[in-house]
Amino acid sequence: MIEDKNPQRTSIAQLGEFGLIEHLTKNFEVNQPSTLKAIGDDAAVLDFKDKKVVVSTDLMIEGVHFDLAYMPLKHLGYKAVVSNVSDICAMNAKATQITVSIAVSNRFPLEALEELFAGITLAANEYKVDVIGGDTTSSQKGLIISITVLGEADAEEIVYRNGAKSSDLLIVTGDIGAAYMGLQVLEREKQVFQVNPNAQPDLDAYTYLIERQLKPEARKDVRTLLHALEIKPTSMIDISDGLSSEIMHLCKQSKVGCNLYEDKLPLDPQLISVCEEFDIDSTTVAINGGEDYELLFTIAMEDFEKIKANPNFSIIGHMVQESEGIHLVTRANTKIALKARGWNALSE
Repeated sequence: MIEDKNPQRTSIAQLGEFGLIEHLTKNFEVNQPSTLKAIGDDAAVLDFKDKKVVVSTDLMIEGVHFDLAYMPLKHLGYKAVVSNVSDICAMNAKATQITVSIAVSNRFPLEALEELFAGITLAANEYKVDVIGGDTTSSQKGLIISITVLGEADAEEIVYRNGAKSSDLLIVTGDIGAAYMGLQVLEREKQVFQVNPNAQPDLDAYTYLIERQLKPEARKDVRTLLHALEIKPTSMIDISDGLSSEIMHLCKQSKVGCNLYEDKLPLDPQLISVCEEFDIDSTTVAINGGEDYELLFTIAMEDFEKIKANPNFSIIGHMVQESEGIHLVTRANTKIALKARGWNALSE
């Protein structure tokens, strides 16, 4: 479905590993004062002084996490960075550096890797993270990307998953479910293309959903927004695997239950109309779809007045005693036990 606009194919074997690394990393800039030495030595050198360092890593495998039939390589590079930065945002910290490792087969020419790294470079500039190293190696088939991200925060700023109390409010940023429906649209168009390669997809009605799937953004702004409101969340997680799964993570770690209210879920109008078109329940999509990279967090009840009218946040439920369990309260005021039906990387 993605046209190859650059027919030139330069074999990466011509450059060799070190030539390839030098070629792909020459455009990376250093922005963070904590980066003393980035790429070019046996190891990077960082100085965080009195800050605490947070670290996360993520692996993306072709055929499992992405499909190059509809995922442009530039978008893939951007998304790979975003998904990692989002983990740091979920700690209420600031992302500062990343390492990028790739395994690639010989079906990818140099020009393809240039596209991938153009996306990585764009994201690194957008999120002000320094690329400080990584690795390249060969793959028997397909493309594998592994990114490790580092971030910094003062000790008292860091938010964990285990701090929610039974009376806390449950908050989500932005809207949810759109990335999942964007994926459904792309999968449908892929199937149409396989039947009729001459078919030209008309995707104007799905632009927001597709963008949420192909070019998501991490919520780096939330840390600043909450600081300005003088709110420190009691627990926090990012929505990568689906809202239901993330709520259950918070509840398990914090030893609390939760009531999630169906009528409070923030849904984009385009999501609602496309769910009707696909004959899929929008609530099911909202609570089980992943890859929104929004933040889910809890706050103390006394902070309600500070956040209640803020357009960046939706209050979608509240925590209860662990013995009460984890439930979705429907529009008909019926309680349904919430189950984790989000993304499971180990399912067949």
